[in-house]
Amino acid sequence: MIKKTRSLCPECFKPLDAEVYEENGKIMIKKTCPEHGEFVNTYWSDAEAYHRMVQYPSSDTYIDNPQISKDVGCPDNCGLCEQHQTATVLGLLDVTNRCNLQCPVCFANAATSKRLYEPTFEEIRGMLQTLRDVKPIPTPAIQFAGGEPTVRNDFPQIIKLAKELGFTHVQVATNGLRLGRKEGYAKELKDAGLNTVYLQFDGLTPEPYINNRGKDLLQQKLNAIEKCREADLGIVLVPTLVKGINDDQVGDIIDFAFDNDDIIYGVNFQPVAFAGRIDKDLVESQRITIPDFQKLVEYQTSGQISTDAFYPPSSVEPITRFIYALDYEVDPVMLNCHHHCGSATYVYREKDEDGNNKYIPISDFLNVDGFLEFLDESANKLNEYRIGAKTRVAAKAATKLYKFLEKDKKPEHLDFSQILLEIFKDRNYDSLGEFSKNAMLIACMHFMDPYNFDEDRVQKCIIHYVVPDGRIIPFCTMNSRYRQNIEEEFSVPYTREATKAALELQNKQK
Repeated sequence: MIKKTRSLCPECFKPLDAEVYEENGKIMIKKTCPEHGEFVNTYWSDAEAYHRMVQYPSSDTYIDNPQISKDVGCPDNCGLCEQHQTATVLGLLDVTNRCNLQCPVCFANAATSKRLYEPTFEEIRGMLQTLRDVKPIPTPAIQFAGGEPTVRNDFPQIIKLAKELGFTHVQVATNGLRLGRKEGYAKELKDAGLNTVYLQFDGLTPEPYINNRGKDLLQQKLNAIEKCREADLGIVLVPTLVKGINDDQVGDIIDFAFDNDDIIYGVNFQPVAFAGRIDKDLVESQRITIPDFQKLVEYQTSGQISTDAFYPPSSVEPITRFIYALDYEVDPVMLNCHHHCGSATYVYREKDEDGNNKYIPISDFLNVDGFLEFLDESANKLNEYRIGAKTRVAAKAATKLYKFLEKDKKPEHLDFSQILLEIFKDRNYDSLGEFSKNAMLIACMHFMDPYNFDEDRVQKCIIHYVVPDGRIIPFCTMNSRYRQNIEEEFSVPYTREATKAALELQNKQK
């Protein structure tokens, strides 16, 4: 046994004691419900990969004003409570449960409840303000979700509102249908202040869309990408990975992203979560865990992007600590989610002499572990000095960064040393954009469902939904346990009259 935790019964969703243990090279999770019996499910498919991630534990950043007191116990009183160990880095706000699709894999079970959940503009203002009121650091980024957010007539005004309230990054999770169909809509969203389109994108053939979305949407996805290109509106591709459906297209999707890297900045693969509408009988046969994803990338890039190139988000905390030690006016926003929540790497692509794709992950030319350890030590030194001496210390540290580079292995046209110098010595944060522009973020975020639910991960979640009554609820708890009740409480029966009234209000806001 590796640890004891709390999980959920997949039938009645009641909290249960659970054990996480290693067996036959895998990490499993087991719990027993008095009413529904024992459940044994895969947690991580590779024990070695699981233990490697443990080397990058995340820090705690408790908030000063939790919405819920510690009076019941996790996860029965989410909102955030005093037990939660991280602040909200990315807030999520469902602006509707209406959708122009009925995807078989939808974890939100959108468009089928026969109830209309559609907060008013003023209710959305209140929820956004709740996130901005989090102390000591207001939530910096917001993602609008649903349902399909773009079915709201006042969606551009909602984006403007988020910017007015101080969110530095605004993105939308969308299927892209309206972006591709409505002329000028991408530019309208861009002008309103939208930073990123988080585009549902399951593959490069019709089959994944027929399975995951109920129809062939490939051409409509390509149309949406073209419209975003015309508007200079950045995209992150978000494939929902399902074993036996589109896990053979991981490499092709990465290739496609690089082929369109003028407008696509990253790919965030999301193994399907067995919550909402998906067939729960397929949980083990279709489950993809993070190490499965990493092996797919390695195999489908001919070993060029190895499993060792991937790190958990928590591994980059030393970068934040170093920058904050240089400049206390910068909010120290930590990517301190649990080390088993996801993994990512930055990758460059060049052509070899024969014109074939040559992938260069950042770990090929940068000693990542040594680099991060050095920044951590430098941050500690900076914190020991008075403000006047920080510049000298920072300059000295910056000149040593080159020793972690293997220059003969880096991409030919990348002046990585200069970029690091500008970021850390001169605090030229535009250099971060230069770095990102030349690289592709390849990431995997494995959201939990009632089968692999782990309270330890939930308490370290940094992606939180905000709901109309002012609660802030971790992503996996919301979709595994709370969504149905919240939508029922704050919705009305789905009738033609109710929908018409909601749309009339939105038109007035426009």
